[in-house]
Amino acid sequence: MADGSKIEWTQATWNPVTGCSKVSPGCQHCYAERLAKRLQAMGMSRYRNGFGVTLQPDALQLPERWRQPRLVFVNSMSDLFHERVPTDYISRVFAVMNRCERHTFQVLTKRSQRLREVCRLFDWRANIWMGVSVESANYLHRIVDLKATPAAVKFLSLEPLLGPLDNLPLDGIDWVIVGGESGPGARPMEQAWVESVQAQCIRAEVPFFFKQWGGAVKTRTGRLLNGNTYDDMPHVRSSDLTDGAVAAD
Repeated sequence: MADGSKIEWTQATWNPVTGCSKVSPGCQHCYAERLAKRLQAMGMSRYRNGFGVTLQPDALQLPERWRQPRLVFVNSMSDLFHERVPTDYISRVFAVMNRCERHTFQVLTKRSQRLREVCRLFDWRANIWMGVSVESANYLHRIVDLKATPAAVKFLSLEPLLGPLDNLPLDGIDWVIVGGESGPGARPMEQAWVESVQAQCIRAEVPFFFKQWGGAVKTRTGRLLNGNTYDDMPHVRSSDLTDGAVAAD
């Protein structure tokens, strides 16, 4: 859990599951794994298993205590659709999200096949946004799986962007986030890759959010793309959100 969030496209984090495992190259330098091991070393009980997948049922009710509407990134330290998370537990997470309609929940997965297989088992209210991570053209199939879900808002996280994505299937997509890798061993992201995605979003009229360059290119860190920041959000529920709202766990 977090008292606010440093992630630019959300306002709070909620982790009813912690821990994960690597499934594709985008996972190679996982920030959550580094953080989980650090928290384990500090003696934090939630991370007693390090980065092993661990259900946190005592955290399930937290969003119900938050009175002020906010954007909530679900499982910043895990993947809700990990194969070790039981389907009935995912149902419990969805039940909380459905009860807390004042909040907007942002769920992100790399395990799009499981998402597609089980998505019809859950109730998808309009306040549940569903996204998939796509780091290179080898994982465009995740977008196809995402489109098969009943989510009212579907988004892409192209982070860390590890290669060009010049033919994104953006029909039916409501939001695109782009970011480079940060931290030790960060792999570089080319400006041409970012500009291509931005141009595709403009043509398709899809909101474009540029998160960061990352840490690989020392002279080009930060969030500026050609001198500007891009913080576009999906064109929904904006009246329900308060600027700067954060969670207090």
